[in-house]
Amino acid sequence: MSSESEVPGMQKGNTISRATYAVYFFIAAAVLVVLGIVLTIANIKAIYDLPVIVIGIGVIVAFYALSQYMRRDSLGDVTISSKTAKTFLTNNAIILALLVLVVIICIKERKFMQVRVVLDILTQSSTKLIIALGICFTLLIAGTDLSAGRMVGLASVISCSMLQTATYANRFFPDLPQVPIILPVALSILACMMFGGLNGFLVAKYDMHPFIATLATQVIIYGACSLYFDMPPNNSQPIGGVRPDFALLGQFKFAEKAFGTKFPGISILVPIALIVLVVIWFVLNKTVFGKNVYAIGGNREAAVVSGVNVFRTTMGIFILAGGLYGFAGVLEGARTAGATNNYGNGYELDAIAACVVGGVSLNGGIGKVGGILSGVLIFTVIQYGLQFINVSPMWQQVIKGIIIAVAVAIDLAKYRKK
Repeated sequence: MSSESEVPGMQKGNTISRATYAVYFFIAAAVLVVLGIVLTIANIKAIYDLPVIVIGIGVIVAFYALSQYMRRDSLGDVTISSKTAKTFLTNNAIILALLVLVVIICIKERKFMQVRVVLDILTQSSTKLIIALGICFTLLIAGTDLSAGRMVGLASVISCSMLQTATYANRFFPDLPQVPIILPVALSILACMMFGGLNGFLVAKYDMHPFIATLATQVIIYGACSLYFDMPPNNSQPIGGVRPDFALLGQFKFAEKAFGTKFPGISILVPIALIVLVVIWFVLNKTVFGKNVYAIGGNREAAVVSGVNVFRTTMGIFILAGGLYGFAGVLEGARTAGATNNYGNGYELDAIAACVVGGVSLNGGIGKVGGILSGVLIFTVIQYGLQFINVSPMWQQVIKGIIIAVAVAIDLAKYRKK
């Protein structure tokens, strides 16, 4: 009997139609949902919220299957072979390792299998995702941005300093009236966009390497932020006493204790981050600007010949990135209800690492928004999970460093093959 008759939808022995591929995932999703329902009925207290999590994973798999089925004509058939299996394992090695790590954590500490933990991870990932989406633009043109973290801190300090309650004893501006929230938020984002414009000008006008240009800007931003933070009467004291309406921007939760349940609620940061994600996806995939970004990263000389305005695009990249860092900084200030001049320190390194783990090539021209999302989630799960089981912070840094090294090695290996 031929292989075509053994497996429905098989063609040429090792190729299945995209529709059949989607059906397999629909079946997997159904199995997960049924398993979750069975575990719910069993009411095993030792596994906490695992049934709900399993059902949630089943729903996600179902959406993936639906997307594959809807795009079956454009995506074409799926080839199954030892080569494609090896490619899949190589491209997803870190994700698979993460799944193993999650299983180990769940075995060691069963409380990790709670909806609250999942929601905490999503909340912590939100601002990190916005920063990573900003930095991905610079990576897509084979550059980088070392000033991202300091811009986050600058935006936090500016916004919090102008949005303190009137009765707070140590107000940054004692005589400042209660201004509308939009004003300090806009000023914070504009300040970061100005520094982003400085980055872009140094890179585009003088062909300065982004590493050096953004390193210089990083130092300038930190110095300027520290001078602002040290202004009397604050004198470098941590900024606190932020207005409740501003704090809600980072602390409000949807459906908290809904219908009398103990549901912890979904942080407002999660839908905000998802909206930013969708907007950036649209910019990169559906606009001329996004196509120019990929063109410059893929082949700068060819982009110039094709009529791409490299100067304008590069300026736009760094200004847009600065705006995203500023927005993330405002959200961080609201989430923590305070700020210091050291806010955001090192955030750019985590964002770069998340992008690389998510498939953004350091050689430019390659990277998807979905991959960045997965990269941010991977790093947040690792950090949260290791803290959950009380792993030493020093060992956490070692593990993160190994992951970054492996991710870059895989990226370079794929680039050499191409």
